[in-house]
Amino acid sequence: MQCGITLSYLLWAVSSNFAIFVIARFVGGLSKGNISLAMAIITDVSNSKSRGKGMALVGIAFSLGFIVGPMIGAIFSKYSDKSSPDWFWLPATFAMCLALADILFLGVFLQETLPKKKRAKKVLISLSRALEYINPTSLFKFDAVKNLSTKDLESLKRLGFIYFVYLFIYSGLEFTVTFLMYHKFGFTSIDQAKVFLTTGIVMALLQGSVVRRLPERLTKKSAVLGLYLIVPSFIVVGLAQTASTLYLGMILFAISTAFVVTCMTTLTSKYGNFDQKGTVLGIFRSLGALARALGPIVASMAFWSIGSSFTYIIGGICLLYPSLLLQFTVLS
Repeated sequence: MQCGITLSYLLWAVSSNFAIFVIARFVGGLSKGNISLAMAIITDVSNSKSRGKGMALVGIAFSLGFIVGPMIGAIFSKYSDKSSPDWFWLPATFAMCLALADILFLGVFLQETLPKKKRAKKVLISLSRALEYINPTSLFKFDAVKNLSTKDLESLKRLGFIYFVYLFIYSGLEFTVTFLMYHKFGFTSIDQAKVFLTTGIVMALLQGSVVRRLPERLTKKSAVLGLYLIVPSFIVVGLAQTASTLYLGMILFAISTAFVVTCMTTLTSKYGNFDQKGTVLGIFRSLGALARALGPIVASMAFWSIGSSFTYIIGGICLLYPSLLLQFTVLS
């Protein structure tokens, strides 16, 4: 996976036309299974009591990336504005170096986490069922996860559906917020980076101090609370007329995000045997990836058709659906 990501940045760095750049992004997208693998590794080395803490550590890593990444991007953007477009390769090369450092780190420090007796023995059979991992209908049904009780499978399907609906709306509004900041508030790339820096700090603080210490019995309640909180956050962003109101909405957004994804992943990770955890979390993440692919398209169409305020208000109200669905779902 990490080699694929490195290759995608290399293609970006050497791309001489838009088609090669698109191929680079395609390769990068195919290689994003590293997050699912990381979560599966955490599941391997944790028990039911410590799993939430492990998932929160992944969330903290995301939050730190949310802090540093936009600032680095803004610096490159500001630099390229005053330089020749030939410097297009520079951010890609920087990212490729980071990916190479990841490969080196993994090669030196990462050991196999799943004992031999718990590993899947029918790899070839799993590969022959590859369609179950890419067919959306099969993904929603979790067809690749075998030998689960009917009750557990229904719980998994419900969690996957809720996660998809949530991320479909969430990712669309998240994607268009940069449009809103630029067109409504006239934010520069540095101004936008400051907003993302603020949200990243809030998420990191919450995940480091609160989310990773949540007892197992509060995981679902915390996920529901986070889902409900995203509703007013997007409504506030949609109605914002000043930068301070925009910051308020984005801080609510950060608080919600700190809880939802981590807690829902923790809930999902308890299903399946040891040799199925990677499959369960992989399908769960695939549903999220599908939502992130479709959501921005729909949200962008709405943003430019009916305006930012209506888009965010309607999106915020629609997010009540997955919130209510999770609250009244009885998990096995």
